[in-house]
Parts: sequence; structure tokens; C-alpha cells
Amino acid sequence: MQQKNILFVGVDPDDRKKVTGTFRNASIEEGIPSARELRKKHPDTEVLCVPHNAPVDRKLLGKLKSLKLVVTRSVGYNHIDVETAVQKNVQVCNVPDYGAHVIAEHVFALLLSMARNVREADEHVEHYKYSDKDFRGMALKGKTLGIVGVGTIGEHVARIASMGFLMRVIAFDPHKDESTALENHFTYAKNLEEIWEKSDVISLHVPLNKHTEHLVDAKAMQQMKKGVFLINTSRGGVIDSAALLKALKSGKIAHAGLDVLEDEDHVKKYKELIDLSQVVTTPHIAYYADDSIHRMYSEAIGSIQRFLEGEKLEHEVTPH
Repeated sequence: MQQKNILFVGVDPDDRKKVTGTFRNASIEEGIPSARELRKKHPDTEVLCVPHNAPVDRKLLGKLKSLKLVVTRSVGYNHIDVETAVQKNVQVCNVPDYGAHVIAEHVFALLLSMARNVREADEHVEHYKYSDKDFRGMALKGKTLGIVGVGTIGEHVARIASMGFLMRVIAFDPHKDESTALENHFTYAKNLEEIWEKSDVISLHVPLNKHTEHLVDAKAMQQMKKGVFLINTSRGGVIDSAALLKALKSGKIAHAGLDVLEDEDHVKKYKELIDLSQVVTTPHIAYYADDSIHRMYSEAIGSIQRFLEGEKLEHEVTPH
């Protein structure tokens, strides 16, 4: 195997052995250095492996002159300037599925927290109060769940909802697969408008790109049922945050479960949204569980090994 200057960034101390067990001489950064810091500390990096929140932009790509491969330990790759990378003959790989079931499980962690007032009830009891007043919840059985984007995660969400909670599930995806629908007990909606109009709960599972940015905007929200629940574990930019704030304040949207925000580097921008009692927010942790992290590293390391062996990359991505 040809040796290269390999750099992993954003590596938790508990995960170091996942890297060094294969690449003993790889450089490892626990944090996420700036482009300037990377250029100064690791100027000869040829292979760069990053998490979902480490930007690989034009500036960084311009500074790392020896770079040949970028591997992101995530499904999404909107944090990477793939177009510039390709122009500079830098290949880019993602991890298309490191644990879709883990993200699907988190969808229901958010949904149940909202539907059964878990956060508020816990705080109530922590103040040594013990009354059911104001905590009447919403049952999921018989409600309609609308899924936007039926990739592997969407499939898991559909199956859990339909077979576990006995919900009616409708879904929208540009590419329909009736065998997938039959296997996971959902039906395809004709269009997005049907999702907006018929769903009691909407869960988003699309990548962020020029076609999906602000897919859920003020117009879409206006078409939704009054009192709908909205869940986003995909990317923050899929929802227009300003429109969401207005819809929550008006009661059009009853609750929002957000694992992602539009600009996660500046969370205080969304203070008013986050502080609303009907919003449950988690810090982009839907993916963050034991077996998914293991798979994430395993797949990323596999891509690097194939690159070093001169083999065709299985998970290479290209500009949209």
C-alpha cells in the first residue's frame, strides 16, 4: 500500500484507535482547525478525512496544494466545495449509510418528546410537582406521517411509524419504488403539496442542495394542517428558519423537532426559535450513537484504503 500524508480532523479521543489501528502514522486533530492552521501544521496533507461540521471550502482547497482525496464521515457533503475540488483533481467521498436506523430512532425521540410533553413534564417533576394538568399529549396511532425523501433513513422511519406506532405513512420522493413502499408499509404522495396538506407529522430526509434549500418555506407551511408537527434531522437549510418562527408563533405549526439548524456555527442567531417551548432542539446528534460511529469510521477508512491501493472509489461524489 502506497503511503500518503493522511490527516483526520474532528476525532474524539475515544475514537483515536479506530484511526491508528489502520493508519499508524496518520496525523490526528481532535478539533477542527481553520484553513490557515491546517496549512501551517499539515501543509503536505494528501488525504483529508473530516466530520460533517468541518468546512472544506475553496480557501482550504487552495492552501493544501498536495491534497488528492477528501473523505467526509457523513452522508451529507454540502460542507465541501465539491466543484472546486473536482477542478483541482481532488476526489471526494462520503459515507452513504453509516447507520440510517440510528437517525430514524432519533426522529421518534424528538417526536415522542413533543407529542407527550416529556421535557416539560420532567421539569415539572424536578420542581417536586406531580400533576397531569397541562400535559395532555397526542397519540400517534392513526395519525398521518408525511416523509419527504425516501432514502434509507426515510425507509426506516416509515417502517417504525407504520409497523411500530400504527401510523398511516405517506411519502414523497422523485424516484418511486413501489416494492420499497410495500416492504415498509407506506404509499407515495402525488406531490409535495399532498404531504403538506394531509400530514399530522412531517419528517424531512433530503440532502441540502440548490433544489432543496428552503424547500419548507412560508408557502409550504401555509399549505400545512394547523397544528402539524415538523421534524428535521437532515440539514438545517432545508427549512426557512424565519418562516418557521412565524408559523410556530401563529400556531400553524404546533411543534418543531430540530436536530439541525441553518447556521450551526452561530446558534445564537436562532435564540428566539430555540427558546420557544414548543421547539425541541438537539445539537446535530441524530447520527451520534455507538454502532453508527463505528460504521462511519470503518466506511471512511475503507475509502482511503481503496484510494491508496489505486482502486476505484465506491462512494465518490460529484457536483450537483
